[in-house]
Amino acid sequence: MAFATEATIGQPLTAAPPTSSFPIQRPAIVLGLVLVLASLALYNPAGRYPFINYDDDHYITENPQVCQGLRWSAVRWAFTTTTEANWHPLTWLSHELDWQLFHLNPAGHHYVNVLFHAANAYLLFLVLLQATGLVWRSWIVAALFALHPMNVESVAWISERKNLLSMFFFLLALVAYRWYAQRPRLTRYGVVTILFALGLMAKPQVITFPFVLLLWDYWPLRRTASDANNSPISDNSDRTIRTYSFLHLALEKLPLIALSAASAVITIRAQVAGGAVRSVQQIPLSARLGNAVLSYVLYLGKTLWPSHLAVMYPYWGVSLLPLLLAFLLLALISACVIAARRRYLLVGWLWFLGILVPMIGLVQVGAQAMADRYGYLPLIGLFLMVVWGAAEIVRSQQWPAWVPAVACLIALSSLGLVARRQLSYWSNSVSLWSHTIEVTGPNFQGEEHLASALAAQGLTQEAGVHFERAVAIDPTNAKGNLNLAIYDQTQGNIQEAITLYQNALRGSSDPKLVAQALPNLAFAYRQLGNFPQAEATYKAALGVNKDNPSTWLGMGLLEQKLGNCDEAAGAFSHAAALRPSPVGYLLLEAALQSCGRSSEATAAHEKARQISDDLGLAHTITDKLLAD
Repeated sequence: MAFATEATIGQPLTAAPPTSSFPIQRPAIVLGLVLVLASLALYNPAGRYPFINYDDDHYITENPQVCQGLRWSAVRWAFTTTTEANWHPLTWLSHELDWQLFHLNPAGHHYVNVLFHAANAYLLFLVLLQATGLVWRSWIVAALFALHPMNVESVAWISERKNLLSMFFFLLALVAYRWYAQRPRLTRYGVVTILFALGLMAKPQVITFPFVLLLWDYWPLRRTASDANNSPISDNSDRTIRTYSFLHLALEKLPLIALSAASAVITIRAQVAGGAVRSVQQIPLSARLGNAVLSYVLYLGKTLWPSHLAVMYPYWGVSLLPLLLAFLLLALISACVIAARRRYLLVGWLWFLGILVPMIGLVQVGAQAMADRYGYLPLIGLFLMVVWGAAEIVRSQQWPAWVPAVACLIALSSLGLVARRQLSYWSNSVSLWSHTIEVTGPNFQGEEHLASALAAQGLTQEAGVHFERAVAIDPTNAKGNLNLAIYDQTQGNIQEAITLYQNALRGSSDPKLVAQALPNLAFAYRQLGNFPQAEATYKAALGVNKDNPSTWLGMGLLEQKLGNCDEAAGAFSHAAALRPSPVGYLLLEAALQSCGRSSEATAAHEKARQISDDLGLAHTITDKLLAD
């Protein structure tokens, strides 16, 4: 099979034979810059968007380590933590650098994402150009990647920096691999290994890289023994890329496979420790297999017709008939790919199927059935199939050059328009989750996050409606019960709130959720005058987390209400030590005055005055708390 010529779009445009450096001629440089400018123009509105209420708080705005910037303690933390159920130190370092530069200005964080996406599109173009020497096909694949609406989630969502960063190192590793293939040397292999390791340290989605290299050996590098008698791919010094047996090529990947295995072990341990992995009791294996088959078809469909895209697809039940049809479709496509005997079709199809395996849900992490962000890397395989296949059809049919040119222009323009519309849904959290609910139907996560977004805007009544809908969708969900309990408590529905807090505590072993629910439950008991139960619950809360200042404040207010001034002063003192505040010190002052400890009370008042910008407001809040 020959791959030396290219279907024309306008005048023929081919690259020089691939060399040890990037094989870039002036037209290719211009096309690469067009990719970058198109990416920047498409995603420019993201610079005006805020942080959203989905992981951006955990990853950035409320993460105390990230908010230190690039201090040594934060750097050390990045390499040792499994916070957010992942080990991805490069991602944490990236966010820490962003904080160092931009602090709470979301524009800077967004533009870094956009720049990484533009760089990835450019790198993809160069990788394909270097490997094949075909400019237009390589450029169109990269343009599809740059403009496809499925990739909006990875770019517009600041917390998904890990996707962009891991892809960046994945592509650099592919560049280095061809450099190694030209002249295999341990040092060159070391560069490939380091770049792959950096990709894994950004996000383990690139764990299938050794598998991708075996595909890359088959096509376009043609390093397999069956290519020994075919025309070699040469560089400018007349050296050829040598061919090897499959066994040799597989053994060559063993160090990379070992890295993949180590990353898999670390990732699974981190996800299990973070409570992100769903058990087979929660989602049976049969349901996972069915969801995987259906998701493959849905990824394929959304690639060809990108509509009804959402940030969260709820886990759906799969009936037998759709599952059977989905399986038959995948089997039919696979059979056609094999029968066609085209290397680019086989490589593209296996690229798509194989790279998605870690994200397809056989090990279910989180509540989503699938996610647009999971297609960021795998969809390139489908783009390869479409572009190389279309070019072969154009060449065989001898169509005029304007036909493929116009078709490409229409396709890319349409994708860009749809992507811009999809990007607009990310303009704020309310818009994002409203759209998600609209296109997915009943969606627990969508209702929860929309309610939280509305509550943050002070729209408590509207928020309450969606908190109630969330619990109606999944009555056993601990987080849903907790959020609705907090809402009911703020609305004065104390008994209802107590029931919901109890439901949340029964339905969760998550220490963070328990540590949040117990103090609120204790406060609800105190509001009802059930002081013994309130005291027992506060003590239980301190047993879970003794460093929560809110719990100590609640305990102090309860002891003050019971007339135990010394115990109240001790609790307020703990709270002030954990989180110094004017209100905390004024509460401590009141307790000390009740005990007749005037000099200590005066010292507490002085501390409140020193750290307060509005002591009068602090007194008002303190008096209200003591009166409740």
